[in-house]
Amino acid sequence: MRMFHPAVLAFIGSLATFTVSCAIAEEQTQPGTDIPATNTFGRWTTIIDALDTGQDSHKTCAASTAFVDGNGNAGTLTLSISTGDALPPDAYPAIMFTVANKELPTGKKIAATFGDPGVKVSATVYSNDAGRPSWTVDNQAKTSLALLRAMRQVISLDVTFGKQAVASIPMDGFTKAYRNLGTSCGFPTKDVAP
Repeated sequence: MRMFHPAVLAFIGSLATFTVSCAIAEEQTQPGTDIPATNTFGRWTTIIDALDTGQDSHKTCAASTAFVDGNGNAGTLTLSISTGDALPPDAYPAIMFTVANKELPTGKKIAATFGDPGVKVSATVYSNDAGRPSWTVDNQAKTSLALLRAMRQVISLDVTFGKQAVASIPMDGFTKAYRNLGTSCGFPTKDVAP
């Protein structure tokens, strides 16, 4: 699977944060062929960007939600996948957290827990050094599927890196946003959001 550069994912997260703060309608699409299409579903915003170079054509599909951690630091949770990548069920969207909290653990293999008291998913995250502090979930198909299913099931996703709580992120609109990614980038969503 092709991995996006952390700065690109951070930009997508920042763009989604801006879009979430400006969105008025439940589902709003921007017109124009060269402008990425955006839709808002609850607290989630999807961004679909098509690139056609004449020799290569693909779409990048991202969904993002903004949150504030317990210390008042702004952050984003972003899912991203491209039609040039392996698609579900072979591989799932990359999952990245960006939050301006320099006290969170950094490194290559940080144990992480996601869910709520009734649903727990363990995964490994690694920190990215470029720009704003960010962490990417190790994108293993089985773990990513479990995490995406947890995101659909919970009202708020409690996130912990190591032993340190990151945030409790509301999931309102996640299911519709994920379905929109599948429709836009051409992959089935029934295994996550039936």
